[in-house]
Amino acid sequence: MDSVFVMPGTVAAPRGGILCDLHNRYETVRETLSRIDKAAREMGLPNISTRLVEQNETSDRRGPEVQYLEIFAVSIATHHMLIAEGVKPVAIVGQSIGELWALAAAGHLSVEDAARLAVARSQVLTQQGWGGKMLAVGVDGRRAESLAELINHPHLVLACENAPRQSVISGPEALIEHVERVADALGWPSLQLDVPHPTHTPAMAQAARALRETAPRVPYGAGRWRVRSPWMGRDVGDDDPVDLVAGALTARVRMLHTIRELHAAGADAFVECGEWPVVTKFVEASIPGVQCVVPLSESDPVEAVRALVADSTDVGTFRSRLAAPSRNGDGPVVRVSEPASAGAVATLPVADLLTRTAVPAPAAPVSYVAPVSAPAPAAPAPPAAPVTVAPVAVAPAPPAVVAAPAAVAPTVAPAAVAPAASPSPAGLDYDTVLTELRTLYGDFLGYPPDLLGEDDGLEADLGVESLKQVALLGRVSDRFDLPDLRSDSSLLTAGTLRRIAETVVRARAEAAGR
Repeated sequence: MDSVFVMPGTVAAPRGGILCDLHNRYETVRETLSRIDKAAREMGLPNISTRLVEQNETSDRRGPEVQYLEIFAVSIATHHMLIAEGVKPVAIVGQSIGELWALAAAGHLSVEDAARLAVARSQVLTQQGWGGKMLAVGVDGRRAESLAELINHPHLVLACENAPRQSVISGPEALIEHVERVADALGWPSLQLDVPHPTHTPAMAQAARALRETAPRVPYGAGRWRVRSPWMGRDVGDDDPVDLVAGALTARVRMLHTIRELHAAGADAFVECGEWPVVTKFVEASIPGVQCVVPLSESDPVEAVRALVADSTDVGTFRSRLAAPSRNGDGPVVRVSEPASAGAVATLPVADLLTRTAVPAPAAPVSYVAPVSAPAPAAPAPPAAPVTVAPVAVAPAPPAVVAAPAAVAPTVAPAAVAPAASPSPAGLDYDTVLTELRTLYGDFLGYPPDLLGEDDGLEADLGVESLKQVALLGRVSDRFDLPDLRSDSSLLTAGTLRRIAETVVRARAEAAGR
């Protein structure tokens, strides 16, 4: 089985203790974390590994530099675990700053030099300090680019094409708010992303120049593994590492195209070197049925990797028996990966509702690589304020089709929620609200309602992505006549039907008492 390792970019700060087991098991992990700590201390930063190895849940956010190095530590440690257990990648791909992690994992850069370059990148971005934002929009890249062009500003651009229905627009904060209102008027789900440094826009040209001028030049090795760059659209060759990182600041990231190119070339499995299923969610949305593995999201990461190795051995035996030479004599042409059938067990990293227990963990805060793949709301809301835009016509996106997890039900279209009169406060006991929520969420997601547990994490257990939760909260708000519910971000981070039901009951009772 041909596996691609994928490295996330700017994601949530890792949980405390996430690397404890890997640190205890593998000498290569201990050595690598020690080297990152040494580089951090030389730059005046605290040890990076301490919080990641100790069993605690504290999250000491000591600035973006520490956050970037923690993400790097988790990615490179996972890479070393995979190599130690016998998983060999045919390529490594990084999302945005994750390209730097990919270069270090492949051996093009030393761990210390990658850490120094990550900190230098963060510092020039902080010094520029521009008022930018990034907006995830649940449509394809063509529509998202047309949306940005409506405003007609050189710094407002399509920044990332992540999946067929997940794009990211980057630009000045005031213009991003305009784009958000236009998207709402068109019925396109959108969400502003919480990132320390909005990038991938020409507005970052100043920071890119500063990085090229001030970052230390680092030696560049041949590397052991192939690295594919989503923003350059090709393999990394003898490119200067500083130029690579600086160039990415102003360039568009084409993850969707990179994923599909690698799959077309024979990649059967994608393994996420991070704590959360982030890039692999793009993969699943872009290539239905492909195998995705996120070891650190499993209750036993090492066992998940060993199962992947066992699958690779079985597939290798199958290929050697059945593969025939191609007509030009270049080797076997048989592909073994097939889309999962409707009744098959869902592949990792989505927790298997019937046979697996998901790791109890808080839902990851949204980042600019957070998956966005949501259908348009049933009835688009009008813009919150008048928006002056250039007269460029944009066709609304067609109604989306929500793909239900393979372990539960075949793909279905979300059922439209018919307008209903607000229920009387007296009828809104907890059980009644919970039953309605199960029906509403089940119809939208394609889940049988009785499988939606009140304490199941919508993100961690059920794989409900951030913008789908936003769209669903909008429907709950309309159903129970609670307009303030749309802006309650705690319901996204809590992410359970129990929390939402309790909030609805309390809010309706307060409304009745006014």
